[in-house]
Amino acid sequence: MFQAKRRKTYRQEIISNYQPRFKGLYKLDPKLFLLPSFRKAISENTEESFRRIISEPFPGVFVFKMFQPEFFEKLLVEVENFRKWAHEKNFTIRRPDNTSKYGVVLDDFGLDIMLKQLMEEFIFPICKVCFPEVCGTMFDSHYGFLTENGEDRDADVGFHVEDSEVTLNVCLSKQGEGGEIFFAGTRCKKHMDTDPKPEECFDYCHIPGQAILHRGCHRHGARATTSGRWANMILWCQNSLFREMQTYEPAFSDWCGQCVHEMKEKESQSLAAKRKVTKKLESEAEAPRKN
Repeated sequence: MFQAKRRKTYRQEIISNYQPRFKGLYKLDPKLFLLPSFRKAISENTEESFRRIISEPFPGVFVFKMFQPEFFEKLLVEVENFRKWAHEKNFTIRRPDNTSKYGVVLDDFGLDIMLKQLMEEFIFPICKVCFPEVCGTMFDSHYGFLTENGEDRDADVGFHVEDSEVTLNVCLSKQGEGGEIFFAGTRCKKHMDTDPKPEECFDYCHIPGQAILHRGCHRHGARATTSGRWANMILWCQNSLFREMQTYEPAFSDWCGQCVHEMKEKESQSLAAKRKVTKKLESEAEAPRKN
């Protein structure tokens, strides 16, 4: 409660004093910011319309284009404008996590309204098709931030999971080589640290203009950046009802790779035990006839 109050006070101080570079960025204008093909798919709101614009290069990893180039340009300029203001005012910028020195929480300087609209009106309909098990009636909270990695920016992103039901990762810019995103299997909390199976491993080369959707529990990271830098906008979509329901989960989750593996092993052991008992009973039944 205390932390939430501090964060609210922090945001109010920024919004009361910071002058946005692009005021139009703070309320999502679909015609200005979103591609016509993406808007059309959302307006039709069918699995067929989404499949026309979305590819699934690996199970649980969905890739598509959604933003106009102008959106990327303005967002990057706005972030730099906020950094400049904070530097001039000697104002501390809250970072997305403890390891980041250059990341910026977009929600903190007023973009939370735009991101909430983006999540509810444009990301949620897709998630209902791609991730129906975690959506419920609507995502009820979000966390939006920008990351910059590579030369003279933050170090490469290590292997991790995220505090989200579904994550939207949009590549805003990329210069140089490296930085591929690698995935290594979805896991429940009990199995977060288990080794990935070979069939769960997948590398994806993120390129400017593309968005990726994946489960927050889909373990991933980024390969080393060999040159240059890259910037991504990240939006964590969260559902409190799903989190509450997780407390009543069965022993094995059908979406966790390790749970599925253990369930198959358990079934195999059970089947082997039954066969052993059956074989023993058959041998005992044949024994009197031989005598």
